[in-house]
Amino acid sequence: MKIRIGDKVKFLNEIGEGVVTRLKDKTTVFVEMNDGFEIPYPVSQLVPIHTELILNKDTENIELEPDVETVDAIYFVVEPDHALPVLTNDYNLYLFNASSFNLLYSYSIKDEAYYQTLKHGEVGAFQKVLLKQVKLNFFKDFNTHKVCGLLFKNTHYKLQQPIYESIQINPRSLNPDQLIEHQEFKHPVYAFLLKDDFASIETVEDTFNSDSIIRLKTVKEFKSQAKASKSSKAYLKSLEKEIDLHIEELVKNPDHLTSHEKLSIQLEKVEKELDNAIANGLRKLTFIHGVGNGRLKQEIIHLLKTIKGIQYHDAPYKIYGYGATEVLFF
Repeated sequence: MKIRIGDKVKFLNEIGEGVVTRLKDKTTVFVEMNDGFEIPYPVSQLVPIHTELILNKDTENIELEPDVETVDAIYFVVEPDHALPVLTNDYNLYLFNASSFNLLYSYSIKDEAYYQTLKHGEVGAFQKVLLKQVKLNFFKDFNTHKVCGLLFKNTHYKLQQPIYESIQINPRSLNPDQLIEHQEFKHPVYAFLLKDDFASIETVEDTFNSDSIIRLKTVKEFKSQAKASKSSKAYLKSLEKEIDLHIEELVKNPDHLTSHEKLSIQLEKVEKELDNAIANGLRKLTFIHGVGNGRLKQEIIHLLKTIKGIQYHDAPYKIYGYGATEVLFF
């Protein structure tokens, strides 16, 4: 049985699974658990979890033999929330990395003449990430979906071409006859292939010629940013604002308020801050809404979708966890 770095594995005699990150010796590897910790584990006690997506809907999803090589591939997946199309209410959009590479990705939609990034981040080898949950009308309003990605491993690997694919999806293209089943998903899915050629690598070679020198001379000094005065940094900082939407920060005695009244006050604060930011030429707002049941964040995102000339995304996790949304003005 062959186990590669980047393989998703489960334990033979214990409950749990993880990803192989590096080799310790000929018989032992390190496995990274879901909590981020690495543990050494004998190869003989690991079972690979093969996640090859079979595109032919008439082919049964049989369990692969342990020594059979899986086919690296990456997919954009649309999963209806019900097996019967007539009973479907929502569609979950996933990026499914069925490869042994880690993937840095961005997912954008085309909004008229511009693109708007809805999600970005990293998805590990043989993992999937939920990009967005949408209604059918979403595909009527936005039918161009752009996925960009860089592939890498935490060990030696063959260089891969980046992913730069546009997918056209409209309600008509979601034909029930195209649904396929896969063990990673609860319901049959629509799968759009983004990359499956991991063997043919094009080498791009460039030389430092006279054109390169001319272009280089048009660029300011590399350290120009580092030489920015304190007053300039302070000015740029003044164009950013952080707004804490926890009800205790907005109202002195919130205990007597209903949930609806609290939400109304928080959304009124969001609208006021957005208006002020546009009027005063701010470049960034960070709304701290917390995690909770997610209702406030959903309402904020719904409001932001109606505003032109902005981008929004989750604020940095290391600073805010999952409880803040960042808005950029252009």
